[in-house]
Amino acid sequence: MKKILKISSLAFLLIAGVACENDDQRIIQAEGGPELISPAIGTEFVLAPENAASEATTLVWNHADYSQQTAVNYDIEVALAGTEFATIVSGGSTNNRFYVWSVEALNTVALDAGLTPYTAGDLDIRVKASLGANDVLESYSNTITITVTPYTTETPKLWMPGSYQSDSGYGNNWTQSTAATLASEGFGNTNFEGYVYFASAQAAPNDGFKFTDAPDWNNGIYGDDGTFSGTLTSPGDNIGVTPGYYRVTANTTALTYNLTPMTWAIIGNATVGGWSTDTPMTYNPTTKKWFVITTLSAQTAPTDGMKFRANGSWDVNLGDSGADGTMEYSGDNIGTSAGTYLIELDLSNPRQYTYTLTAQ
Repeated sequence: MKKILKISSLAFLLIAGVACENDDQRIIQAEGGPELISPAIGTEFVLAPENAASEATTLVWNHADYSQQTAVNYDIEVALAGTEFATIVSGGSTNNRFYVWSVEALNTVALDAGLTPYTAGDLDIRVKASLGANDVLESYSNTITITVTPYTTETPKLWMPGSYQSDSGYGNNWTQSTAATLASEGFGNTNFEGYVYFASAQAAPNDGFKFTDAPDWNNGIYGDDGTFSGTLTSPGDNIGVTPGYYRVTANTTALTYNLTPMTWAIIGNATVGGWSTDTPMTYNPTTKKWFVITTLSAQTAPTDGMKFRANGSWDVNLGDSGADGTMEYSGDNIGTSAGTYLIELDLSNPRQYTYTLTAQ
C-alpha cells in the first residue's frame, strides 16, 4: 500500500511539474497592430511660436493585440509623406494609447522630418507597438497623413569665410564656423547685414572672402560676378577689401552686396562735445567692441542723453528705445548718470547690437 501511495505521489509531482513548466513557457504572439484613430486624415496645423506651449493635437489609437495580456510599448513614427518611412523621426514614446503633442513638439517633429518653415507640408504618422526592453514582436498601425506649416525662431544668416580671418580675429582662414556672419531681418527675408573688421588688405581674386548660406561649402555660395561692382553670382570670385571696419550688407535675392567703411563715436548733451562734436571711439579686435573712456553728465532720456553714430553723420546712428540695453537704428537717446565711464559698443552679433556703460 505504501508503495502505491509513493508511486501516486511521484506521478502527481511529475504532472504538476510539467504543467508548471508549460505555464512558464507560454508563447506570446502579436495578433494585431494598433489602430491610429486621431487626428483625422488630412488635418491641417498652422503653427505659431506664440502658441508654443499650447496643445496642438492628441494622438489616440486602439491597443495592439497580443495573445497574452502584457504591457505594450508604443513609439510614434513620423516621416515625410510618400517616403514609405525611409527616414523616421521619433514623435514620442509611451505605454498609454494616447500621446499629446504641444505646438512646440509638433513643430520640432515637422522641422526634423524636413518641412520648410512657413511652408505647408505633409507628414505620415504611424504607431509602432512592441514588447519589452528589446522591442520584440513589433507591429504597426495604419498610416495617417496630416499637413503642417511649421515655424522657426532662428534668423537666417550668411557666413563670410575668407583669407582675412586669422589676421582679424575670426579664427582660421576660410573656416565658416568662426567666420564673421550677417543676419537677415527675419525668416524669409534675404536682406542681410553685419559689421566686420578686416585687419589687412585682401586682394581679389586670389584672396578675399565669399558669402555662404550655411557654415559649410555644401549649400549656397556667393561671390563677385567679376566686375567687382557689388553684384553677386554663384559661386563667383572672391571679394577683395582694403583694411578697416565695415558695415557689410548683402541681398541674395537681388544678388547685390555693399561694404561701407565705418568709424563710431558717441554724441549728445551728456558727452563733453555736446550735440555738435563727436567723441571718437576705438575698435578693439580682441573683444570685437568699440570703446571709449570719458566723462558723462547726468541727462534724462529720451529728451536728453547720448547716442552712437557712424562717420560723423546722422545717416547711421544707434539709440536705445526702451532702455533695455539693446540698440535700434535711430532709436531713443540713452539716459546717463554723472561720472567717468568705459563705454562699449558691441556690433559683433548681427542685428543684435548692444552697449554697456561701466563706471570707472
